[in-house]
Amino acid sequence: MPGTSATRVDLEKFLAVPISPELLELALTHRSYAYEHGGLAHNERLEFLGDSILGQAVTVKLYTENPDLDEGELAKRRASVVSSVALAEVGRRIDLGRHIRLGRGEELTGGRDKSSILADTVEAVIGAAYLDAGADAATTLVLRLVGPLLDDPDRFGAAMDPKTSLQELAARLGRGLPNYAVTDSGPDHSKRFHAVVFVGGDRLADGEGTSKKQAEIAAALDAWTTLSAKP
Repeated sequence: MPGTSATRVDLEKFLAVPISPELLELALTHRSYAYEHGGLAHNERLEFLGDSILGQAVTVKLYTENPDLDEGELAKRRASVVSSVALAEVGRRIDLGRHIRLGRGEELTGGRDKSSILADTVEAVIGAAYLDAGADAATTLVLRLVGPLLDDPDRFGAAMDPKTSLQELAARLGRGLPNYAVTDSGPDHSKRFHAVVFVGGDRLADGEGTSKKQAEIAAALDAWTTLSAKP
């Protein structure tokens, strides 16, 4: 269930950034919830903004604190920290999933722990922080959220290519090659793609995106997370 007002206060205290209740609620509203409730506004515009703020904050920190690293290594570290897997880890660490407003379909298919949804919502919250509290406060929030990742970028390096990472992990576990089944819906000018990934005959994860590739990557991210967590 979505977070109650009491637990929402807990989230606000953790963020420690003055975001209006209305804007924070928008940042936590997934498109599936919006569509099921008469076409409400959802968080994708905030996600777009937050992605930019995130990238800038991480880029500046890496550049200023690593004068001996060349452009290629800086880019690699930035990509690992801002990847969907890394941001989903941030979302799980702050228990963001319980606060997201999801449609019934996403709710029933485990949307609160989907890497793609968690990562997008983290970016939307960053965007909301920028709008209500300003650039400095948003940058401070970004660095507090991703600080543990910046201290250990190698942990997330493999996640820059989720499909390859999933394939390699499945092979190490003797599970065989991953297989993807992709369907699409919606008009030609606004299609949505849904991917399901199977490993060793087991359905491990689903993913969505505006292209077949994005949907497969989103599914691979969740499948990789699931397999990585297994003993």
